[in-house]
Amino acid sequence: MPTVGDSITARLAVDPSDLSTAATLVVTDPEGAVTTPVVTGADDNAVWTAPVTYTMAGLWRLSWTVTGTGAGVEHELVPVAPAPALMAGVRSYATTTQLANKLGAAPPLDAVELLERATRLLDSDFLLSAVYDVDSDGMPTDPVVAAAFADAVCSQVEFWGEVGVETDISGPLQGVVIGSVQLQYGAGDNRSGPSYYAPGIARALASIPADKIRWAALSGGCPW
Repeated sequence: MPTVGDSITARLAVDPSDLSTAATLVVTDPEGAVTTPVVTGADDNAVWTAPVTYTMAGLWRLSWTVTGTGAGVEHELVPVAPAPALMAGVRSYATTTQLANKLGAAPPLDAVELLERATRLLDSDFLLSAVYDVDSDGMPTDPVVAAAFADAVCSQVEFWGEVGVETDISGPLQGVVIGSVQLQYGAGDNRSGPSYYAPGIARALASIPADKIRWAALSGGCPW
């Protein structure tokens, strides 16, 4: 599968063909923009080629039109993958280096995506009621808080590596008591047991001193 930035040679074989055979190529990118690269015929017009550069991820359509002998239309959909992600520009409380140190091994190839996903999970499911110092990007400025958040998201990624990213046996987290690190789960019949959340998240958050972070109660019950 090609990735963003790849330049390939699109190829079409025409059978039957003769000197009257001609071909054109229309390339449509995932956003609908159209280009018509220069095509070249070979082997007495039996083979046609054209250069194509994939500039964005998504589904591309290559549409060949043949006139003369062998006339017809042929479409090909090409899935193009995004370039491998690095940490630059990604909102994450931890780096791949911190994750590798947590795992004691090389991080998975999708580590950036997993860290970003774990960060979103921490924000939406644990930190909605948290009050702490942040910079203009909303990232914690206190090194103790930053280290705890990094530990939390790395713990979640480690947990996903053990049980699977889609594991959700017990349902959403209903309550956490930071002082004794008690987790309460419930969904449907108020199931209990293995959770979508890594136990290390609560331990990491519980390690933050009270003068570094404040948990403000929300109306309607426990914020977690």
